[in-house]
Amino acid sequence: MITARVNTIFFAVTYEGEKFFLETYQHEYRNLMLLLRDKIFPDFFGDCGGQGRCGTCTVKVLSQANLVNENNRNEETTLKKLDFYEKDLRLSCQILIDENLNKQEFVIISPW
Repeated sequence: MITARVNTIFFAVTYEGEKFFLETYQHEYRNLMLLLRDKIFPDFFGDCGGQGRCGTCTVKVLSQANLVNENNRNEETTLKKLDFYEKDLRLSCQILIDENLNKQEFVIISPW
């Protein structure tokens, strides 16, 4: 019998109308952007490599406000440059892989 890791994190991501149910564990990836690039392969995603400058890894947080309120100053600046002012938008490169990700739901947003 296969058992789940003690700290397994489950979450959902919608990309181009398709919903993906993903699982990971704390610190398997440095951030959500790297995980999504590895498991979903979105086009033109994370062009700056996770520096929070390009906005190509923008996601909409559909659940739990604690991830929405954690924006740092650089993240806010990048999102405003793209005319993204909604509070539920985040750069996935700024979302860490930890227990706060568990049971979350995201939509990958194209900045174009």
